[in-house]
Amino acid sequence: MPPGQRVVEHFPVLDLGHRPTIRPEDWRLEVSGLVERPGTLDLDALRGLGEVERTLDVHCVTGWSRLGLRWRGVPLARVLEAVGPRPEAQHATAHGADGYSANLPLAVLRREDALLAWAVDGEPLPREHGGPVRLVVASRYFWKSVKWVTALELHAEDRPGFWEQRGYHNDGDPWKEERYG
Repeated sequence: MPPGQRVVEHFPVLDLGHRPTIRPEDWRLEVSGLVERPGTLDLDALRGLGEVERTLDVHCVTGWSRLGLRWRGVPLARVLEAVGPRPEAQHATAHGADGYSANLPLAVLRREDALLAWAVDGEPLPREHGGPVRLVVASRYFWKSVKWVTALELHAEDRPGFWEQRGYHNDGDPWKEERYG
């Protein structure tokens, strides 16, 4: 367990107060910026990149941790491979349908614990947890795991996301307790 965290058995719901409704057949991910092959993926195209199941712990900056969640989705590394980041691309901003965003280094998105997930614990991802598809980056505090993800923009420089602009730590590593900047 990272320092300052407590285990919970339920799965708390935190958001900006707006929960978009996106039908799975309408969901799209636009990938843009410093990529060789920009474009848009629907859920079938995303699944076609090869789905996996990963058991991952998630840690919220507010102090709760949920252990052993089984996520089903596609590794972000496969999405990045499909679009071909240009050499100068070092960072990404993930955008949600609710106007939320989070910044992450591409090196973090290439890790095994970074997924675009559509199921948790054997069930389709519920709307309140970002369904139909959310970003899951288990090596960072959960605010980096954008719900209702609809866009991934690659760029050379780091661009702070929603909470980073409001004083949260830029990296958000729970093992280093990088809660606030």
